[in-house]
Amino acid sequence: MSVQRKRIGIMGGSYNPVHAGHMIVASYIAQWGVLGEVWLTLSPQNPFKRNLNLADDAHRLEMLRIAVGSLPFLRVCDVELSMPRPSYTVDTLARLSEMYPDCDFRLIVGADNWESFGKWRSPDEIVSRHGLIVYPRPGYSTDGCEDTPGVTCVEAPQVELSSTFIRDAIAAGRDMNFFLPPGVYQYIIENGLYGSVQ
Repeated sequence: MSVQRKRIGIMGGSYNPVHAGHMIVASYIAQWGVLGEVWLTLSPQNPFKRNLNLADDAHRLEMLRIAVGSLPFLRVCDVELSMPRPSYTVDTLARLSEMYPDCDFRLIVGADNWESFGKWRSPDEIVSRHGLIVYPRPGYSTDGCEDTPGVTCVEAPQVELSSTFIRDAIAAGRDMNFFLPPGVYQYIIENGLYGSVQ
């Protein structure tokens, strides 16, 4: 009798901070898709966003843990924090496949990343070994997605929300409680992140 391998979606990001849009997409793909779980994978440094002013890794990791809480279909993954920097997705997927040989990992990206996916390190290897799930983003196209072997488009809800918007609003003194997962805004205020004031 063969054991069915667990299907895991990897949704990487700087999560600076994690916000409601991230959680809606991850939750939708985990619960309405073909995956058992979605792992929110914290990126210490995005090769395409070198000048991004990141909160330190420990704060971003803790905010992810608060956001995910005890949800059985989501998990926080910190594997990239122990990898050489900058980290590349193809290497992360290879490391996870070694660590969890009973799991099949699929990469989850937004349509914004789909448009530039050909510029990533080893995009063909990512698709052929792991597969790609693309979700819509306002203002970006998924053209060619359905016609590409190994790539699946999902109709996840589109949320026009960005971490930059959240950071700027917090720095301007706005209450962003409803834009963030429960507990994350309080953590930001308590730790004085993003120019917030208690």
